[in-house]
Amino acid sequence: MATIFQGIGAATALSATSKSNTLDSTKFHLQSRRSLSERKASFFCVRSQLNSGLNPKARRADHLVMNAVAVQHSCPFSLSIFTKTDNSAASTASKPGHELLLFEALREGLDEEMERDATVCVMGEDVGHYGGSYKVTKGMAEKYGDLRVLDTPIAENSFTGMGIGAAMTGLRPVVEGMNMGFLLLAFNQISNNCGMLHYTSGGQFKIPIVIRGPGGVGRQLGAEHSQRLESYFQSIPGIQMVACSTPYNAKGLMKAAIRSENPVILFEHVLLYNLKERIPDEEYICNLEEAEMVRPGEHVTILTYSRMRYHVMQAAKTLVNKGYDPEVIDIRSLKPFDLHTIGNSVKKTHRVLIVEECMRTGGIGASLTTAINENFHDYLDAPIICLSSQDVPTPYAGSLEEWTVVQPAQIVTAVEQLCQ
Repeated sequence: MATIFQGIGAATALSATSKSNTLDSTKFHLQSRRSLSERKASFFCVRSQLNSGLNPKARRADHLVMNAVAVQHSCPFSLSIFTKTDNSAASTASKPGHELLLFEALREGLDEEMERDATVCVMGEDVGHYGGSYKVTKGMAEKYGDLRVLDTPIAENSFTGMGIGAAMTGLRPVVEGMNMGFLLLAFNQISNNCGMLHYTSGGQFKIPIVIRGPGGVGRQLGAEHSQRLESYFQSIPGIQMVACSTPYNAKGLMKAAIRSENPVILFEHVLLYNLKERIPDEEYICNLEEAEMVRPGEHVTILTYSRMRYHVMQAAKTLVNKGYDPEVIDIRSLKPFDLHTIGNSVKKTHRVLIVEECMRTGGIGASLTTAINENFHDYLDAPIICLSSQDVPTPYAGSLEEWTVVQPAQIVTAVEQLCQ
């Protein structure tokens, strides 16, 4: 392994200014957004610096809302799931940007960062010439070589620990778990090393590592392949967690996570990889600590993330037809929470519904409920309702699998209950 990283180190010598090629994610925010220090969130993180030579523009997806739902704003980049398709090839070709599937957007973001910074490397099972289990790294081994795109044995604890050690020496590894459930084998490395070493070393080491991979309830993948590990990792000090839900934010969050000086876990849902969207041609980066306003509304705040974003938007169609005006927020940042965006919404609607695919006990929804009650209790006109997956292993049978996950009809019923 020492020989391997000597080889990678030789490659990284090409970038003498790599330490400055990092991102201060707080600089990428909307004009109305306050800095993280102004928010009521307790999270210690290492700030990184932006390479002024790149001068990337702060960008964010507009309201990516389904065509069937009444909205106040239009989106220049069309999302092609649960939407009406445009049969006119001419009109599609005239739109700005280019269309990508979500896994292709992840690949494009990773490729751009590997091309920009020679310290970025990838490691994991079958990430090399096979291209990864969901083809996120397809073609990268041929482009960057076997040292920067490193195939590893089936040993999550070993290659995750190796990635953390590589980050300590100045590299920026992206560790892929073939399935998020397998990363439980590396829980010791992620908790005791990845999250804590910056603190326990007295600031001598930074751990700029990205840990990413597919997770969530798929279609009959069985209990062990349907894990939602955000509930496991959220209590680890020093870890940032984000969840992508569209090709646009998948690419933007990937690039921001790689440039961050903090260890970042990027959660990807296995059922969203084939989601298609038109994204900008120019470079952009999403803020790691910022939620996305998906649909503005007045009656109730619905907080969600990842795949449940689309269950919520299906329910929103029914709710609008019934006369309700829900505000939908994709929280994206699972740790820390964007309490500025969430708080402003709570102050406007006075009612909160949380929809997650995570387990109910000790899940993201439980932490979010606590944060809202602690910070915005006086603005609530009704108790917070949290819809979560049932605390059972995910069944293999398709009909039973659906029963364990929140469905749109349950969301409609919950909103009606809140707005009585």
